[in-house]
Amino acid sequence: MANIKTTIDEWSVKDLEDNTSISVLVEGCTELGNQELPGIQILYMGNYVTFEPNIVEQWVYKAGKAGLSEYLLEDRSWMAHDDQFVKISLLIGSPLKAKVEVKTRSSKLITKEYLLPFEV
Repeated sequence: MANIKTTIDEWSVKDLEDNTSISVLVEGCTELGNQELPGIQILYMGNYVTFEPNIVEQWVYKAGKAGLSEYLLEDRSWMAHDDQFVKISLLIGSPLKAKVEVKTRSSKLITKEYLLPFEV
């Protein structure tokens, strides 16, 4: 069976400093990872972040070792500046959630959370 993607959410945050914007697309997918299980993908600035059971299980483990309830995916986030960034995190708990935080120079911080379609 082919992976079927459906749009869960699509939004952008405008930067009035230079009239650009940071766009975020969140898609639900029927088959992700080696086990071809449901998950979500977050696309921003040409980057995909995939939340599928195998990698999320590793992130939950790492968060547990560090005693964290929110695991920032530093290598999958864009944090080049203090006043403009895209931070992607995993919220540990039941249910598991993906968290997206976007800030531009002229905007306030916009935060959205998305339920993951699985538990680990």
